[in-house]
Parts: sequence; C-alpha cells; structure tokens
Amino acid sequence: MTIKEAADMFDLTVDTIRYYEKIGVIPPITRDKRGYRVFTKRDLNWIFLAKSLRNAGVSIESLIEFAALSQVSGDERLAQKEILKAQLIELEQKLSDLHKTRDLLAYKIETYDDHIAKFNNGKLSDDEVEELWKMKHFKRYINR
Repeated sequence: MTIKEAADMFDLTVDTIRYYEKIGVIPPITRDKRGYRVFTKRDLNWIFLAKSLRNAGVSIESLIEFAALSQVSGDERLAQKEILKAQLIELEQKLSDLHKTRDLLAYKIETYDDHIAKFNNGKLSDDEVEELWKMKHFKRYINR
C-alpha cells in the first residue's frame, strides 16, 4: 500500500503521515528499493491508533513515548501498557465530565421556555432561580 492509499484510508493527509513518522508518533515505515514507504498491516494499525488517540485528545508526547517503547525489548516494553492505562483513565474522566455537561444542557433546554416565561411575567427574579448545584439531579456532580 502506498502512502496516498494509507492517507485516504484513514482520512489523513500524506503530510500528516510523514509528520507522524518523522517525529516518532508512529514507528518508521519500511521502504522499498526506491525509498518509497510500503505499508504493512502493522503500520496501518499504528496510523489508526495514532489518529484515534489524537482524536480523543491524547498528547503527541504520549504517542511518541508509546511508539518509542515499541522499539525496545524486554520488560521496558511493558511501560506501553501503563501509558494505555493512564490514557484510558484520563479519557474516562473526560467522558464523565462530558456526560455531566450533557445532562445539564438537556435540563436547561427542557426547562428554558418555562424559565424565560417566569422571568418575563415577573414570577422569577435573579435571586429566586433554582440553585442548580443543589438540585438532586446535579448534586452528585459537586466535588467530583
């Protein structure tokens, strides 16, 4: 597979793949006699992994460290698993935060018309609004 085909497969630019290889986000790609990259399934897995992790917010530095560890042997390579575990924990926290924000937005959208109507009719003032942080539905989000 050529670099153009690999780029198209993962909706990346050729320059992005070259950059990822140059800085070590993905391990070096095997080249043919003419110096052209020849992508194996392993290389494609690396590109897929790098793109997926970047889309999830994993830092370039973490990806470089992860890829570098694939070049070593022995017990040092086990550090890759620790990087993956740390990234999973971080991603799970981000997902939790996103779910909390989604719940709050859904509530605000659901109650918006009634809330504005009460303000417009004088039935609600700035000091009479609900205390979102004290509401049963959102109280569980405090200090987390």
